Amino acid sequence: MQRKNKIRVLIVDDSKSFREMVVRNLSADPQIQVIATAGDAFEARDKILKYDLDVLVCDVEMPRMSGIEFIKRLLPQYPLPVVMISDVQVSIEARKVGAWDCVEKPTPRSMKTVENFMMELIQKICLAAGARNIAPKRNSASDLTTETLAALDQSQSYERLIAIGASTGGTEAIFEILKKLPGDCPGILIVQHIPPVFSKMFAERLDSQTPLRCKEAQTGDYLQPGRVYVAPGDQHMRIKRIGEKYRVEVFVGEKVNGHCPSVDVLFDSVAQEAGNRAIGVLLTGMGNDGAKGLLDIRRRGGHTVGQDEASSVVYGMNKVAYNIGAVAVQSALENIHHCILTALKE
Repeated sequence: MQRKNKIRVLIVDDSKSFREMVVRNLSADPQIQVIATAGDAFEARDKILKYDLDVLVCDVEMPRMSGIEFIKRLLPQYPLPVVMISDVQVSIEARKVGAWDCVEKPTPRSMKTVENFMMELIQKICLAAGARNIAPKRNSASDLTTETLAALDQSQSYERLIAIGASTGGTEAIFEILKKLPGDCPGILIVQHIPPVFSKMFAERLDSQTPLRCKEAQTGDYLQPGRVYVAPGDQHMRIKRIGEKYRVEVFVGEKVNGHCPSVDVLFDSVAQEAGNRAIGVLLTGMGNDGAKGLLDIRRRGGHTVGQDEASSVVYGMNKVAYNIGAVAVQSALENIHHCILTALKE
């Protein structure tokens, strides 16, 4: 029974001595069980197929295929929280390709002791294990043959999506939500009333400080799990369903409800294109932008969440939405991530 409750970990590193050191220290922690180790990406693939794992710990520098390339190809087909062992320079790149988190390796240059490294690694393994609980269904072993390893970055269907709208006080509210979501959740679309230039800075902040890969949206982007698309500060954003995927479009247009970008423009397209596969979230802000669109999402079978008055900087947009019956669940900011995760399980 004790073994069942432990976090099952695979260690991937080309250095045998480093692997042994990590295994020795992790095995001393009562929460963790090292199931296996691997010296390169191909050996790791075989171990992933063989064992039921909770977390993958992977080094960046490896022979035959780098850790970055490995998780970039692996995760779209086999979602698994990855804690990457890297240096500061490549940690951002690791996050962009899907790493749940990164730990800097102890080297003379990093000035990090083995003790500090292991404490940080154990902490991040435990946090990453929580993300495993809502990971999408993995592919079967037969789908991950040697021949297909090189093609693991093939696109796949991503039907669920999350749309978030906010205005005054929204940047911090959005940050509080995203930092609590796992790195493999469905694609997220954000309209925040914000001036041009600042929207890009906001997206970069979210990218560097949350488990998700975030960017300012561009026409031609396709929604992918673990990715966040922030509307440019002077353009509307909408989606179009292409087969089983969602394509992002940004465009200059007249203000809607006094705003460009407008939350209603996004929510209306989400309701039409995603229907009951959508989760709409309306946060703090002045005015009524987004209320009508949120109601449309709810009427088409989507899940809707509104931030409550007590946790809002301005109880305006979300108040209007609540009053017209657009909000299925009203929640304090600190619990909205939980509302999203609960909706994803339904």
